[in-house]
Amino acid sequence: MKSIYITSVERYSGKTAVCLALGKRLQKDGYMVGYLKPLSLQPWLSEGRATDEDAAFVKEVLGLSKEPWELSPVVLTSELLHEHLRSEGEINHIPQVKAAFDAAAKGNDLLLLEGGGSLREGYVVGLPTPQVALSLGSRVLVIIKYRGQVRVLDDALTAQTRLGEALSGFIINRVPAEANSFVSDLVVPFLENKGMSVFGILPESRALAALTVSDLVNVLGAEILTKYYQPQSMIENLTVGAMTAEAALHRFRKYPKKAVITGGDRTDIQLAALETSTTCLVLTGNLQPSPLILKQSEEFGVAVLLVRTNTMETIEKIDTIYGKTRLGQTKKLEQFQSLVDENVDMNKLYQAIGLS
Repeated sequence: MKSIYITSVERYSGKTAVCLALGKRLQKDGYMVGYLKPLSLQPWLSEGRATDEDAAFVKEVLGLSKEPWELSPVVLTSELLHEHLRSEGEINHIPQVKAAFDAAAKGNDLLLLEGGGSLREGYVVGLPTPQVALSLGSRVLVIIKYRGQVRVLDDALTAQTRLGEALSGFIINRVPAEANSFVSDLVVPFLENKGMSVFGILPESRALAALTVSDLVNVLGAEILTKYYQPQSMIENLTVGAMTAEAALHRFRKYPKKAVITGGDRTDIQLAALETSTTCLVLTGNLQPSPLILKQSEEFGVAVLLVRTNTMETIEKIDTIYGKTRLGQTKKLEQFQSLVDENVDMNKLYQAIGLS
């Protein structure tokens, strides 16, 4: 039985999405696939038990028989953290992880292990990615989110330094069209000359990172002011309306399917937003808009959300979820699967992890 530990240099790089896409592809190719998330830093309740939301989602998509809490053996709750901080001796979770690994591996050809949101995670409880991968004998696949020419190289070299021989290679994700030639012609040869494999370059797709109106309502605790409300309407861009109406209109025309965040008293900005491709208005400061805005929003099919927080606090809340590839919709999962099938060299990846 083989295993591959999928991790990333920073959060929201597409780690869970890659786990799902690889799992589906492996199943399609005839392999029996299991999954484990050794450490979760985001406790989530399932049937009254602490587990991990990603583990529950992967279980559903891949049709796994294990319960979510069996797929996430160590969940760092506040109580567990306090126990660690108060303990005079070191608490060793490796045996617990190994037992879950052995149970999840039974009957499978390959086990997908999902690592933390970054290579910094896990040290406080003795479960950093390098140690877990070494203890389980797993090869490590690192997902790098493209964030600029220098950063993509530094991220790869940092991962190599931390992981050493456990590193199997990289998938570089969310590469914008204008950076594709730089990555393919310069970055990939540079890394491979240093003994690092790049299995694929995934192009940026704003639709995959998009939020829904429902996502905003939930994260902001927003009040919905319009009768028109389609929870799954997609938001591909976020724009703050804090300028003149003329400047706002010029800016708004550049960004389709957007959410415009502005004060509830900025009727001029709100009208400018309604003249362009806008999915919803987020009105801050608990300031009610004019009846004209509500009337025109209903006519144009634009949801209007009211929040108590100011504009900066609202943006900070949205930042906690914006940019994360959220694959709850079947269409988005299928789109990401297609990107992986088209842009990842699966034969090269299979060979690196020892699959025939």
